[in-house]
Amino acid sequence: MFKAIRHYVQQSWLLLVSAFVFGLLLALANTAWSPRVQQNKKDKLNGLMKSLITDANRFEIVCEDVQVDIGRGKIVKTDVYKAVGADGNDAGFCFRAEGMGFADKIELVIGVDAAFERIAGYSVLASNETPGFGDRIKGDYFRRQFAGAPVMKLGLSKSGDACKIDNEVIAISGATVSSTAVVNVFNNYLEQVKERLKQKGLVR
Repeated sequence: MFKAIRHYVQQSWLLLVSAFVFGLLLALANTAWSPRVQQNKKDKLNGLMKSLITDANRFEIVCEDVQVDIGRGKIVKTDVYKAVGADGNDAGFCFRAEGMGFADKIELVIGVDAAFERIAGYSVLASNETPGFGDRIKGDYFRRQFAGAPVMKLGLSKSGDACKIDNEVIAISGATVSSTAVVNVFNNYLEQVKERLKQKGLVR
């Protein structure tokens, strides 16, 4: 019995030391790679914002940690960027937005015009929606319905003219849940972000 206890202690000690060493190595690797990961995220965000507001020469944060109620008592924060053109004039605003899709959280980058009256469009920052169905929220058929649409409550229909740009969005066939998720993200964020910009005197 004594041998069994000693063997158990020896094995436990080896396990604890191994866990400590591997944990230390992971922490060191994370510290070493963290700046590059953060820079890659920043570069990706800037690239997506630029694709939405092509007239922009640079992007400046004008509102940090804007609180947005996305439903069910969940509050998230987002930064709002002002797009500045080469002439120094405002070209629009962009911000990151999120909501629950069919499979997982959907993260979007949304762009609007300088008056915050028209949607410039959106790009998908992160999504794990079903390939061939929900992931079609990344495609032109769905995304182009938002470009030029008014900043107001958006609706979703299963049929209609997808080429008509208004506040009625035509769902992706076979992906109603993912389509609804994107529309809900817009409805949750547009009004609340615009109200915050109004309070700061950035839009009327």
